[in-house]
Amino acid sequence: MKKILFIVAIIATMIVGLQAQGPARVPAYRGIIERVQPNGDTLRTYLRGDEHWHFAMTEDGWQIKETNKGWLKYAKMNRKGEVVTSWRKAHNPENRSRCEKRWLEKHGIKKSI
Repeated sequence: MKKILFIVAIIATMIVGLQAQGPARVPAYRGIIERVQPNGDTLRTYLRGDEHWHFAMTEDGWQIKETNKGWLKYAKMNRKGEVVTSWRKAHNPENRSRCEKRWLEKHGIKKSI
């Protein structure tokens, strides 16, 4: 009887061990996500990557990052080559000023869609 219980315990441990493995890599949601800025403006975004490495971008491909206060701002490279949040709030393409477009061409990080 003890031998049977021992074998059942080992099989149960193996089954639990196999189920406890980490999740497989899962791609980010591919559709457009409408995000609301703290001031009420909406921004259409995409997510790219998986659970280990991911980033967000505007609908036309500019990389964005979220601040601690919930603002979505354009991303840029700092002097060390790291991707950081800029001071510019992100907008949908039709709501951008000429100044914002020029800034993006000079400082923004464009990703392929």
